[in-house]
Amino acid sequence: MILLDGKKTSAELKQEIAADVEQLKKEGKKVPHLAAILVGEDGASQTYVNAKVKACKLVGFESTLIRLPAETTEEKLLNEIAILNIDNDIDGFIVQLPLPKHIDEQKVLMAVDPDKDVDGFHPANVGKMALNLPTFISATPFGILELLDRYDIETSGKNVVVIGRSHIVGSPMSILLAQKRKRGNATVTITHSRTKNLKEITQKADIIIAALGIAEFLTADMVKEGVTVIDVGITRIDDASKKSGYRLVGDVAFDEVAEKAAYITPVPGGVGPMTIAMLLKNTLLARSRR
Repeated sequence: MILLDGKKTSAELKQEIAADVEQLKKEGKKVPHLAAILVGEDGASQTYVNAKVKACKLVGFESTLIRLPAETTEEKLLNEIAILNIDNDIDGFIVQLPLPKHIDEQKVLMAVDPDKDVDGFHPANVGKMALNLPTFISATPFGILELLDRYDIETSGKNVVVIGRSHIVGSPMSILLAQKRKRGNATVTITHSRTKNLKEITQKADIIIAALGIAEFLTADMVKEGVTVIDVGITRIDDASKKSGYRLVGDVAFDEVAEKAAYITPVPGGVGPMTIAMLLKNTLLARSRR
């Protein structure tokens, strides 16, 4: 079994991005500038945004964090987005999700300039991705493709099962892996809560991408020997033996599935670190396009 080490791979990616930024500085050119809007005090969101700001500093990007209170109106948020859209110093920006319930998330995502949408969530970018046109691929699917590539995992002609059909991971992942691309050309089955005989389907899979958000859902009896498993889930489980009082687990029962897998991502340290690295890569791409 080979561990798909997202922490190590993302560190390598950041070093490569930092070298590109250093070259831009030597040539007297503008370095990439990533902005983020954070609405409210959600703990997980604050952690993610702080990690993104720290990563920007590490690779030499400029970064801007706009903090807004939870009671911020939709109109105020849309105004902040409009300002970032026309700010020529900002190459790309994100609106951290989830948003407070009184704000229409889809309306907000639609308001972001597609050319600055480094999260890859705008319908224009999703459409281009589906048509295999140059665009921003959302960071988590982009990170999974990068992991498969860096570990030279063959996807052409393979049976891939995606568990989960979210717009952020499951759906785009199924499209990307079926496309004509270096890490594509797979035969993809997308499964979800209404899928019947799921176990029979996963047992035939060469590659499984688990992205449904249920802790340790995928067990050893659901996979075949030599499978590649990409675990996108992350859930907090109470654990009195830990100093924090909890431990993080994925959608895969790691210990038992790892015994049958050829390749597998850990949680934490697998897909998660790749997401931030690919956001940086998208921002560098945005800078080059502008």
